[in-house]
Amino acid sequence: MNILSVQMQTKTMSRIGFFLTIFVSTLTFAGVALAETDEQTSSHGQHIITIYDQGEKRVVLTKASDVKQTLEQADVKLETHDRVEPALATQFVASEYTINIYRAYPVVIVDGLKREQVLTPYGSARDIVKDANMKVRDEDMLTLEHSTNILADGAGARLTITRAMPVTLVLYGAPTQVYTQARTVAELLSEKNITLESQDTVSVASTTAIRDNMTIEIWRDGVQAVTIEESIAFPVRTVLDADRPVGFREVQTPGVPGKKQVVYEVTRQNGQEVSRKVLQDVLVTQPQEQVELVGNKTTNSLTKSKGAQQFTDSRGVAHRETYYDLPMNVVMSACGGGDYTIRADGAKIDKDGYILIAANLGNYPRCSIVETSMGLGRVYDTGGFAVKHPHGFDLATDWTNGDGR
Repeated sequence: MNILSVQMQTKTMSRIGFFLTIFVSTLTFAGVALAETDEQTSSHGQHIITIYDQGEKRVVLTKASDVKQTLEQADVKLETHDRVEPALATQFVASEYTINIYRAYPVVIVDGLKREQVLTPYGSARDIVKDANMKVRDEDMLTLEHSTNILADGAGARLTITRAMPVTLVLYGAPTQVYTQARTVAELLSEKNITLESQDTVSVASTTAIRDNMTIEIWRDGVQAVTIEESIAFPVRTVLDADRPVGFREVQTPGVPGKKQVVYEVTRQNGQEVSRKVLQDVLVTQPQEQVELVGNKTTNSLTKSKGAQQFTDSRGVAHRETYYDLPMNVVMSACGGGDYTIRADGAKIDKDGYILIAANLGNYPRCSIVETSMGLGRVYDTGGFAVKHPHGFDLATDWTNGDGR
């Protein structure tokens, strides 16, 4: 290599080194500048905000401290039902943020015969019904689609709710309310993950179509404990009103049935219940008394001269009335004891003022209060007439002997 060649290479290498120095210096300066720009943005309280609104993207540089101020400065108008993420009150703590705006649109919600039009920013069917404060179950079917009937629904979307059918499922004696879209009993059992064993029996065929409020029972042969919630009848207190005619009745205070949990031991064979006995009886809620005002003023009452007549009580039940005259001492102990007296019209009454009555004890248990044409009576006795006249009343009077007995 000659001296000229060495000199040329040296000059070339010098030029390359010079350009590399300039390039590295430029990169270093740019990096510092970028870093300084980001630090300056943060230190100056500025934020880079990306706004997505109906598919459009905008990037703004703002000194606003929250989402609401940013949208106002960007002249973004919001309607009442529009939704913003993050929320309008969100405070900025970082240098960059993304704001999504979901615009409300009209949706017609069809729920059976009920139609309701709402404005909503949500795209999910369940979010829409939640936003409309409508209650749906997991089993209810929601279908969201573009409306094809502008005249009926208006422009927008249509959300159809297909309600699941309620079914009472009695699983080994324990009743449960379930909801389903299943078409048959077999589909329902599969939907609820119920697997039948060989000793299990179902009250209806597996191909039976599901209908509203049907009851499906599943039992297993053998002895098992069954817990059932049962109603307790409320007591009725009768208040006599001498100014109201016999046959008048008015509820002053409605009664409320009580509840109790009854545990039975049930024995089944070949799918049939063969015996049942109570193991436990637990009170859940006390029944609340019902107070009834009952008329006690006689108008067309039974008399000795009539001997027999038809009387219709306030509930519309017709009773054949007759009378008898026998000593009643032997039956008074059946309803708390005490003596009886003779009323001015000849009726025999107990210490509480009720006429002594004979009736069919199967329909009117001993000591129950009944209406008669002569006023309220209490059942103390029965007789052969009760077989032929199951709703007939025999009123104890002193009309025949007149001896006060």
